[in-house]
Amino acid sequence: MDAFSLGLEHILTVSVLLSICVGTVLGVAVGVLPGLGSVIGITMVLPFTFSMDQIPALALMLGIYCGSVYGGSISAIVINTPGTPQAAATALDGYPMAQRGDADLAIGWATTASLIGGLFSVVVLIIAAPQLAAFSLNFTAIEYFALGIFALICIANVSRGAMAKGLLAGAIGLFLATIGVDHVTGDMRFTFGSFEMTAGISLIPAIVGLFALSEVFIRASESTKAKAVIAHNVGFRLPPFGDWGPRLWLLFKSCTIGSFVGTLPGTGAATSAFIAYSEAKRSAPNRDKLGTGEPDGIVAAESANNAVTGSAMVPTLALGIPGDPVTAVMLGTFIVHGLTPGPRLFTENLDLVYAVFLILIAVNLLMFVVGALGAQLFTRALRMPEPLLMTMVVVIAIVGAYGVRGNPLDLATAFIAGVGGFILRKAGFPLAPLVIGMVLSQMIENSLRQGLLLTRGSFMAFFERPIALTLFIVTALMLIWPVIRWLRARRTSAGAS
Repeated sequence: MDAFSLGLEHILTVSVLLSICVGTVLGVAVGVLPGLGSVIGITMVLPFTFSMDQIPALALMLGIYCGSVYGGSISAIVINTPGTPQAAATALDGYPMAQRGDADLAIGWATTASLIGGLFSVVVLIIAAPQLAAFSLNFTAIEYFALGIFALICIANVSRGAMAKGLLAGAIGLFLATIGVDHVTGDMRFTFGSFEMTAGISLIPAIVGLFALSEVFIRASESTKAKAVIAHNVGFRLPPFGDWGPRLWLLFKSCTIGSFVGTLPGTGAATSAFIAYSEAKRSAPNRDKLGTGEPDGIVAAESANNAVTGSAMVPTLALGIPGDPVTAVMLGTFIVHGLTPGPRLFTENLDLVYAVFLILIAVNLLMFVVGALGAQLFTRALRMPEPLLMTMVVVIAIVGAYGVRGNPLDLATAFIAGVGGFILRKAGFPLAPLVIGMVLSQMIENSLRQGLLLTRGSFMAFFERPIALTLFIVTALMLIWPVIRWLRARRTSAGAS
């Protein structure tokens, strides 16, 4: 049986199909509720996947991921409060449509554009990921070290506006991953004589605390805000087929923008949505009406942010590089289940890769059905009192953090991570670099030490390998370029004055 047939057989099981359904519905619900978002949704259920088989666990995660990206558009349209950051651009035209009584039509535009954007990104993933993985088969430990250093640029990309704090958070993540047993020598590191610490800092409780519990603490520390008035005529109305004709080129451009941005580490769906919206404002057929309830704005934003979901998995699957918090947590899911994303995944587990492709297609199709049938139901969830919602998040987080290993230390880890995440967020530190540092730390350390063994302790020999040298040069250029751009801008402003 070939890999594709085996992958299809994997997903045509009750457990996988059930995981797809539960993940997608839960993902849309998480996206609808303002302030939760993809990362918190995934981190809340991640611990429960530990006892699941590989493919059902991945199906659940992918369902939540894709569903939550779409779900944010519903609250953006209905109450002008984006459920997720990437839905902020959708609110610019979605809410004005809802105000004039066309909330159902706005949701119809958003749902259909999300479906097309999601499927477009899966095609990109199917084409690009195997090619990138095939090229990386030439990698040795030296190339993996260079790749890991290159991946650390993600920290800089997700720390714009707080670069020093982002770099410090990334360094903290790199350090935390070294606690426990040294995988090469067997020595104990930073355990302070504690037997429980020899197992190291578990990734899942740390992520649960950093994102889910810190969000609860943040909400508790802020004053309660008045809820927006929910629009009338909420439901789903499919846009007329003829209305899509003038918007096909805009739809294609937005899908392309989202897919391209998704493959870039550290960017994400929010960036792609606003880039696509800006492009629509420049070239859309009805660009003069954008911001007043024009479907072009919804189509551009929703197709672009959903086109990120599949394309963001390209570097994650092919190279093992997490570009943002969502893909970092997804990478953690692979690691927890004994899978190492990268070229070996495409040679040793090709059937699983095909299963991921098929799951993404199924999730996007089901997402359309869930959005069409459940818009009114999900809108009612917006009326849930926030204290009740946060209580549910805390219970799920605590049970999940403890349930992974049954180790009381994991509860302490989650709580300390939650308090630490709260302090870091209040101080303006981004959390994504910390998670990226924790995920990449072991790969960078092990490949460096193995590379030094291969070169007999000569680090300069790393620069004699063409692929590694290219990665080092690209890393250096990407680090230097912002400085060059700043100097050019300063020189231009000085010349103008």
